[in-house]
Amino acid sequence: MTIESPNRTHAMRTLGAAATALVLTLAAPLQAHAGDLVQPKQLIADSRLSATQLARLVTPAREYDTFWTTGDEALARAALAPEFTDRTLPPGRPQGIAGPLAASKAFHAAVPDVHCEVEQMIVAGDRVITHLRFTGHFTGTFNGVAGHGQPVDFIATDIYRIQDGKIAENWHIEDNLTFLQQLGVVKG
Repeated sequence: MTIESPNRTHAMRTLGAAATALVLTLAAPLQAHAGDLVQPKQLIADSRLSATQLARLVTPAREYDTFWTTGDEALARAALAPEFTDRTLPPGRPQGIAGPLAASKAFHAAVPDVHCEVEQMIVAGDRVITHLRFTGHFTGTFNGVAGHGQPVDFIATDIYRIQDGKIAENWHIEDNLTFLQQLGVVKG
């Protein structure tokens, strides 16, 4: 049994009110931008960031995360800095903006109805961390294997370093084993 002291109860209420105010403050810049961009289900941000600073960090992350659903190259180019560097570059993928563009084309060829949701987004300093969930159906082709409508559902985590309102660097990890098992390319 836990007994709350009056001071602790007051502190928890104050903290709760502050957290609510922070969430409301953070929601405004996200809604002010194009409504077509993916919205994080949960946004956790450093409370020292102003609304303007937060928007400058979150907007390119939302553009890039939306790009994975749409395949719209304009979104990738808007989000990524001209000198964008992939710090966890998979073998065979070109460095720079060309890498994500090629990966998106291959992914959309395999899973044309791909949908990317942002389960949570964490913002601190010049970093935005996104926990992504990809869903869809394997109706296309992947490495010469034809899909038969198998459901696809896997996660990924990206760490973006934002500079001047653009993603300058990205570190990422995808649950590729689950993805390949769902395609039937790798046995489970």
